[in-house]
Amino acid sequence: MTDRCPTTRRRFLLTAGAAAIAGSAGCTGKSGQDGSQSTTVAILAAGSLQNAIANGLKPAVDVPIEIEAHGSATVARMIDEGQRDPDIVSVADVALFEEPLSPPWHSMFTSNSVVIAYNPDTAGGERLAEAGTRRWYEPMVDGSVKIGRTDPDQDPLGYRALFMLELASRYYDDASNLREQILERDQIYPETSLISQFETGSIDAAISYRNMAVERDYEYIELPDQINLSDPQYAEDWYSTTSYTLPSGQEIQGGPISYGSTIRHMSDAAVSVFDAHTTGSYLEDHGFLLREQFPAHTGDVPQRVRQATDQSKENQSRLGGPHEALSSTVSDVTVLI
Repeated sequence: MTDRCPTTRRRFLLTAGAAAIAGSAGCTGKSGQDGSQSTTVAILAAGSLQNAIANGLKPAVDVPIEIEAHGSATVARMIDEGQRDPDIVSVADVALFEEPLSPPWHSMFTSNSVVIAYNPDTAGGERLAEAGTRRWYEPMVDGSVKIGRTDPDQDPLGYRALFMLELASRYYDDASNLREQILERDQIYPETSLISQFETGSIDAAISYRNMAVERDYEYIELPDQINLSDPQYAEDWYSTTSYTLPSGQEIQGGPISYGSTIRHMSDAAVSVFDAHTTGSYLEDHGFLLREQFPAHTGDVPQRVRQATDQSKENQSRLGGPHEALSSTVSDVTVLI
C-alpha cells in the first residue's frame, strides 16, 4: 500500500444552530386514514442525518418538517417502547428494521463510510495528519491523540467504530488488537455532538462518519475500503466477520453502512417528504454516499410510495443529474398519489 494524504472536503459550513433539534417527533403531523395532507411531518432520525435533514431536506420541500435526532438504537428503542410516534423514521442501520422495529416495509436510501476526522489545529491532530492513511493508528495507540467516539449500545456509529478497528487490526501488517489498545470508556460522546467536541478542545480526533466531517468542513483521513464499511464487495467475506451484541440481545453483524427509512403514518405530506428524503441530492451535498439502486425497497412497499420514488429517479435520469428533480418533488407526488 502507498501512503495517501488526508482528505479535506471544502463545502458549505453548517452552523450548530441550524442543526438544532426542531422539536419532539410525533407531537404533531399525524394524518387521517384518508391520506389527507397533515400540517407537519414529524421525522425521528439517526443523529448523523440531523444536519442534512435540517439544512438540506427541510428547505427543499413545501411541507413543514419537525425533526428529532438520536443514535439509531435509541431511536428504535423509543419507538418500540411507545415514547415516540413519528410519521417517518430513519435509521443508520437497516438491521434495526429487522428488530426491534419490524415495519412491513422500508427503503435503503444512502450509505456512508467510517473516517478519522481530526482537528488540524491541535498537537494530536497534527500527529494524525503526519501519520496519514497508512499509519493513522500509531499516534492513537501511543496515547498522543485524544479520541472521541459514540456509544455502541446507542447508535450504529459506535459499533461500526469497533468493526473498523477489528478489521484494521487484520488489514495492517503491524497492527494488532487495536480495539484494546485504543479504546477507553471516557471517549464516548453523543452522536449529535461528537464533532462539536473539537470546538471545546475535548478531543483531537473522532471515529466518525464521512458526512459528519464534510458537513462541518473538518479534515479527515479516508480509510481503505476494506475497513471503512462502505464497499458492498467486501460485505460477505470480510465485513461480516465482525459483530456486536446490543443490550437487548440482538446481534448486529458487520456489513456495508446502510441507512433505511419508512413511513409509519401515511399521508400525502408524508409521502412527498419521504420521496424527497430518500431521493434528494442534498444527501450527496452533505457527504453521504449514493448508489444507482437507491432507494432500494424491501417488504410490502405501498404503491404510492414506489410510484413517487420511481418517478423522481426517472426525472433525475432524464435531467442528466443524480437528483436534480428534488425541488419539484412535492408537486410531482401530489399528481401521482
